[in-house]
Amino acid sequence: MSVPLTLLGLLEREPSHGYDLKRDYDTYFGRGKSLPFGQVYSTLSRLARDGKVVMDEIAAGGGPDRKRYVITDAGATEVNAWLTEPVAAEPHLQSVLFAKVVLALMLDRPAEEYLDTQRRAHLARMRELTEIKRTGGLVDGLLADHGLFHLEADLRWIDTTAARLDALRDQVRS
Repeated sequence: MSVPLTLLGLLEREPSHGYDLKRDYDTYFGRGKSLPFGQVYSTLSRLARDGKVVMDEIAAGGGPDRKRYVITDAGATEVNAWLTEPVAAEPHLQSVLFAKVVLALMLDRPAEEYLDTQRRAHLARMRELTEIKRTGGLVDGLLADHGLFHLEADLRWIDTTAARLDALRDQVRS
């Protein structure tokens, strides 16, 4: 997730204070990992330094002054470029799952047990995501679907690898 570009996108929607940006980020993009206030303000500071946002209003409050940020033309151009670029395909050809299986085979450890443990962990996470999908709104449901589809792909890979484990063992030990 690109926090700076996401904040810029939120600012293109409407000028906002840091508190409001954090709230909106957490509501739509921070599921399971909210954005710390310090990161919001340090990111806004860098965006201002780089000419992508400006402050247009400072209001006194009970605490620190509330600064309202507005996106600049340069910031809007960057958001547009980011939105129109395709996201790099993931996962890459190397993964932690693959590395653990190959190392387990190289070290004569039970790779089958690792695959079974990983399968159980994935199935447990799928149950959690299915519950989120069942009880949440549209945003939660779409995010849960994204996670479920990735877990399904991992499970297919685990099954394929388990079926080819003897051949893989022979290859990595030669």
